[in-house]
Parts: sequence; structure tokens; C-alpha cells
Amino acid sequence: MTGTSTTPSIAVTIGRQTRLYHAFITTAPAVLDAPSTVTLYTGPLKDIAGLAADDVALDTEKAGTPCRLVLIDTTELGWQRARCRAKSHRLLPTDPVLVGFATLQQWLWQRLQMTHLAHV
Repeated sequence: MTGTSTTPSIAVTIGRQTRLYHAFITTAPAVLDAPSTVTLYTGPLKDIAGLAADDVALDTEKAGTPCRLVLIDTTELGWQRARCRAKSHRLLPTDPVLVGFATLQQWLWQRLQMTHLAHV
């Protein structure tokens, strides 16, 4: 399940520009992110792996690996995927039932509100 057609997504419109973002789980640090990538949730792999569309094999050594649930702009997905592969990081689509539109919308609003409060 690596295509974006089954990956949960959310359209974001600012002014007259609309972008489609897809939800993925990654072990890559934010420094490898594409410019428009948004982190919605962070935690150890053992806590976030359950949100992946496919089963994630976990061993004790990798269970504590830092992990993030991110939104990636469709136009930047190939670029981000290549950067993750080059550094041997995982980039997994999320489960569309567990991370559906309503969940993405709620987490994105929370993320935007945290950013706003940090700048007030």
C-alpha cells in the first residue's frame, strides 16, 4: 500500500491556493522533511506504528526509535520519499480507518493552534 490513492489525505486551502497533503509515519528527523511537510504527532515507534496501514515489524532495539506522523504535500512526496530512502528511514502510509479525514482535520487544527499560541 504505497500509493497515495489509499493514503489518508486532507486538502488545505490558504487564499486561492489549495494543496493536498497525505498522512505518513516516518522515522526520519524533521531536517529531512520537504519544505511543506507538517508534523502532527511525535513519539516512539512502538506508540505510532499501530497507525500504519501495514503491520510494522518491531524488535526491542527499534521500538524506541523516534517517529512522527506527518502530512506531506503531494507535489513533494517523491522528493521526501527519496530523502528517507537515502538515509534508510521508514516512510509508511497511515491506516485510512485509524487516521481518517476527521482525525487529520482535528490534529491539524491543534497543530495550528499550538503554533499560534507559541507566537503570541
